[in-house]
Amino acid sequence: QLQASGGGLVQAGGSLRLSCAASGIIFSVNTMGWYRQAPGKQREMVAVITSGGSTNYADSVKGRFTISRDNAKNTAYLQMNSLKPEDTAVYYCKYKGGRPPVIYWGQGTLVTVLQ
Repeated sequence: QLQASGGGLVQAGGSLRLSCAASGIIFSVNTMGWYRQAPGKQREMVAVITSGGSTNYADSVKGRFTISRDNAKNTAYLQMNSLKPEDTAVYYCKYKGGRPPVIYWGQGTLVTVLQ
């Protein structure tokens, strides 16, 4: 299962750090990532990181967000800086691994950025 944490309320320009811990899931080759869904919008990819350390970011967060991971702890992190009101959303952690791939979603964590 995936346990996400770190959401909260922050002023615009502030920072938050999300964590996603995977337990009971062991695939040596895997991808962990963060997705978000704002009210009335579709879920979108925010950032992903492979077990090898390759990353990919949505254009809207490049330069502001950083995804990282600790493979020993099977945990991924999302450092969010210079937050904007448009970053307000429920953030979901995703884990993908195995062949054929198995996908797990964590429970969402709400991030609210005030003007």
